[in-house]
Amino acid sequence: MEAEWTRFAALGRRGWALLGAGFALGLAAAAAFTFGMHATGTDEFCASCHARDAVPEWRASAHYLNRSGFVAGCADCHLPAALGPRLLRKARGATLEVWGHLTGVIDTPEKYEARRPAMAQAEWQRMRANGARECRACHHPQSMADKGNPSLRSLHEGALAGGQICTDCHQGIAHRAPAAK
Repeated sequence: MEAEWTRFAALGRRGWALLGAGFALGLAAAAAFTFGMHATGTDEFCASCHARDAVPEWRASAHYLNRSGFVAGCADCHLPAALGPRLLRKARGATLEVWGHLTGVIDTPEKYEARRPAMAQAEWQRMRANGARECRACHHPQSMADKGNPSLRSLHEGALAGGQICTDCHQGIAHRAPAAK
């Protein structure tokens, strides 16, 4: 044990400087990562590309305008809360969206509308695969109450127990659903 301490104590100035620089670099990298994760998950960041298409639809929806004043932002619905799945979703989504932005895949209202069915299907498939976890992060059937429909809670609990997910019935809630063909 004493030999290990002697080696550690004998690092000298250069060793301590390298150790300190490594620690500082690690802290800076962690801070940059945290800042980047936060900055790219804000509604303002999403609106920087989607101001003409998805954002106006969202701002007119119940996820933005409602009597409770609660706003479900872009990241609340489109990004998982857990770090691992969030990183994977951001890496894949960012790659596709940046490529799409650079190549003009949805840079006009007409192109956006033409891609709307494919984008909606991809989101609904993603939500099916994860059991609509982003919806369920905010919506809890056991807390649902409606004086006009007292069976609302049991209806939703039964649907979920039967394997349905939120978007099986609730499509076009935050963004207009594609026109049926």
